[in-house]
Amino acid sequence: MSCTFTPSRCHIRLGALVRNFSRMGRPGSLMPVIKSDAYGHGMTEVAHALDAAGARHFAVGTVAEGACLRQDGLAQLILPLLGCLDDEDWQQASACGLTPLVTGFEALEKAAALGNPADPWGVAIKLDTGMSRLGFGAEDIPALLERLRACPGLKPILAVSHFPCADMPEKEDFTRRQLEKFTAMTDSLRAAYPELRRSLANSAGTMGWPGSRFELCRPGFSLYGGNPFRGTAWEGRGAGLEPVMEVSAPLLQVRHLKPGEGISYGQTFIAPREMRVAVVGAGYAVGYPRGASGRIHVLVNGRRAPQVGRICMGMFMVDVTGLPARAGDTAWLLGGPAAPGETPVGIDELAGACGGFAYELLCLLGQGSPRVYHK
Repeated sequence: MSCTFTPSRCHIRLGALVRNFSRMGRPGSLMPVIKSDAYGHGMTEVAHALDAAGARHFAVGTVAEGACLRQDGLAQLILPLLGCLDDEDWQQASACGLTPLVTGFEALEKAAALGNPADPWGVAIKLDTGMSRLGFGAEDIPALLERLRACPGLKPILAVSHFPCADMPEKEDFTRRQLEKFTAMTDSLRAAYPELRRSLANSAGTMGWPGSRFELCRPGFSLYGGNPFRGTAWEGRGAGLEPVMEVSAPLLQVRHLKPGEGISYGQTFIAPREMRVAVVGAGYAVGYPRGASGRIHVLVNGRRAPQVGRICMGMFMVDVTGLPARAGDTAWLLGGPAAPGETPVGIDELAGACGGFAYELLCLLGQGSPRVYHK
């Protein structure tokens, strides 16, 4: 018997996911990023939907995520973006046929120890072109090539780097220089390994920088309906994407407030008039941000209802004065069916209300409530 601590539900629209995937380009040119449980959308369910849509590569976060996909019968090239963290990871990556991310010379030695000259292990080379996180720098390329030549059990099949600013018009010059640096570094590698494929473009690169697409793009946020250019002069570059996640919760009670009565912790909201207030069965325990208190709406029977008072751990209140609402009705915290003239609350609106980050909220909301999958 499963134990559920919340009546809220996270609805995942797999049809929207697949349509977003198709907007990114040819399936064979894409490596969907499904790390961190597919940004809260459910890694294995998302992977199977994309597999049916033609995906032939997946980027995950950890070796354990990649092993989970293998155990679930998925045969794609699988790249763990954090690399192998310890000897157990290296053994598991080898046993599961994952493509390890070689992030430095120490990692290269770990991979070489498991390589087999009779059947070389395909590896991905991580290049640092401006993120300053993992990877080889331009100055490392000569030594890297020399060491690779001495590792007949390894076969570099992919060169990977990452954009930090491709979604920022004001950083356009930086992104152009990064693209040039990646091109120069991979030209040196491809002179020795002509079949080496390149992957630089994230969602912003895939949608807004055609010259960065190379052989493989790695869309992530855009797969789930997020526009990486939202709020910038380039917003139109991300047009046409569909939100994949919606979140609902029941109305637990509808009550009347008199003028002067307060609501919730701290009594931060005082009724200015006679009001009808509905109690919604969700809160910050499921990722609905407390910082959005008094700054966000939900949909109730297709109409927007403003949230009032502080958001609690498992409940919050909305003003339903003048709206049809009763206990048992559904409130849509994210998405949901809207009446004519109304619009659902999107992830960017919620992030703006709490001063948060849309990517983070998707992960938290997706992990907080039981997920329900729809075609």
